Amino acid sequence: MVTVGAELGTAVFSFRAPGAEMFVPDGAPAALALARTTHLGVGAHPDDLEIMAYHGIAECFQRSDQWFSGVTLTNGGGTVQGLETLGRTDVETIDVRKLEQKKAARAGEYSAAVLLNHPSASVKDARNADVAADLDLVFSAARPEVVYTHNLADKHDSHVAVALRVLAALRRLTPDERPRRVIGCEVWRDLDWMCDPDKVMMAVDGRPELADALLRAFDSQIRGGKRYDLAAQGRRLANATFFESHLVDQRQALIWGIDLTPLVADKDQDPVAFVEQHIDRFAADVKVRISRMS
Repeated sequence: MVTVGAELGTAVFSFRAPGAEMFVPDGAPAALALARTTHLGVGAHPDDLEIMAYHGIAECFQRSDQWFSGVTLTNGGGTVQGLETLGRTDVETIDVRKLEQKKAARAGEYSAAVLLNHPSASVKDARNADVAADLDLVFSAARPEVVYTHNLADKHDSHVAVALRVLAALRRLTPDERPRRVIGCEVWRDLDWMCDPDKVMMAVDGRPELADALLRAFDSQIRGGKRYDLAAQGRRLANATFFESHLVDQRQALIWGIDLTPLVADKDQDPVAFVEQHIDRFAADVKVRISRMS
């Protein structure tokens, strides 16, 4: 095992994967950057935070009393089948994606961007001690009020794995150390299917220029053939318009989330059963409506 450490300010943060690092856009000591964090996003890949945790980024933007920090667990290696890598090797692609994540952190005025640099296979392994140790280190230094991560109904294996690793890490904290809210967010499956009372509604129409700048920071993906910038913005617009059929739009952009806080509060609650409850409520809603109209 190789431990990567860097002394920043008065604290030493030693992460487990080679190439792991913490980037603080305003140059503050790392200990302060994590300690002042009020909103923390934990995602799988570079650009996931800007898609799923944008609500937290926008909430904290240009605020001195609220700070967003982002954790990216994987190194972003590997490519989508057919994605044009513009002639780069996998190692070069990893480096570019890290630079893009830092660019987004600057644009969004993050308190810190923690790039843990694990291979996806390590994150998918529930027994991997290095991933668990890194998350424990981050949560021991940061005491966020809100945590954004992937939702458990996402269809990307790495995303579901990250959500489960985050839940496990939060369950290891004492009750007074835990965030007041944990939200599972949309990326590789939206949450429009959920019954409206189950949705966490996050309005994100206040700073369209910020949303655009964050998504466009990831040029290697956009020019490579995946228009995440257009898709993420389009989903937010669609959520707002299709939310209510009998009223004019109340907001211009919405992100849906699922409240994962109960899974942190109750260590014995099964994540599978938790998601099944939401699916069952959706199924019952569909059946009742069909029966009522038949």
